Amino acid sequence: MESWEDADWVVDELVHAGPEHLDPEFVAGFDAKQGHPDPGPDVAALRARGLDRSARVVDLGAGTGRFALAAAREFGEVTAVDVSPAMVDRLRAAATAAGLSNLTCVRAGFLSHRHTGRPLDAVYTRHALHQLPDFWKAMALHRIAAMLRPGGVLRLRDLIFDFRPAEAPEVLRAWMAGAAADGSRGYTRQDYAEHLRTEFSTFRWLLEPMLEAAGFEIADASWQGRIYGTYTCVRR
Repeated sequence: MESWEDADWVVDELVHAGPEHLDPEFVAGFDAKQGHPDPGPDVAALRARGLDRSARVVDLGAGTGRFALAAAREFGEVTAVDVSPAMVDRLRAAATAAGLSNLTCVRAGFLSHRHTGRPLDAVYTRHALHQLPDFWKAMALHRIAAMLRPGGVLRLRDLIFDFRPAEAPEVLRAWMAGAAADGSRGYTRQDYAEHLRTEFSTFRWLLEPMLEAAGFEIADASWQGRIYGTYTCVRR
């Protein structure tokens, strides 16, 4: 298959990363703003799919590495990938402090990370795929499938809209009503509005055909508030 990742028509993922994610001061408070998400359910979901100490796992859009750090304590080899130099620096420091020699940190994106060696057992990504427009989401999912062994698992969490366009005003109004008042402790209404204006969250009924076209079977899907979707997918 012809390689296209270095072509001059490929999008620059750093441009879509959001300038705040490149700011070391913002990155220092990132976990608090995210609400210190618990990686336990995601690790458990991968273990339920048969992953063990021999498993190879990649975390794409790893951020500060809450999942990657937890996964490295459970699985054999974990690679944390993020396009932001500030995120990667923070994650490397955390991995070193934790003594996790099986956790490798790489600065790259969905479209530029080059996997080598035997196929992966799982790929994880949380709240990062929405930084790509839909064309590039589909290309990224195709690349992810190519990294995985047959039967390998994609665990995907993101802002994925489980409603029709006519329902958007009502659903989004309810979402914004629950926004945080303190921007250091959560996402504010202004943050949500900025997300909708400048990032690329998509509808469930657009994303699921992309997953299927990439070669995935959707094993499980669940939602929180018709905004936050979680998928477990298996490579056919």
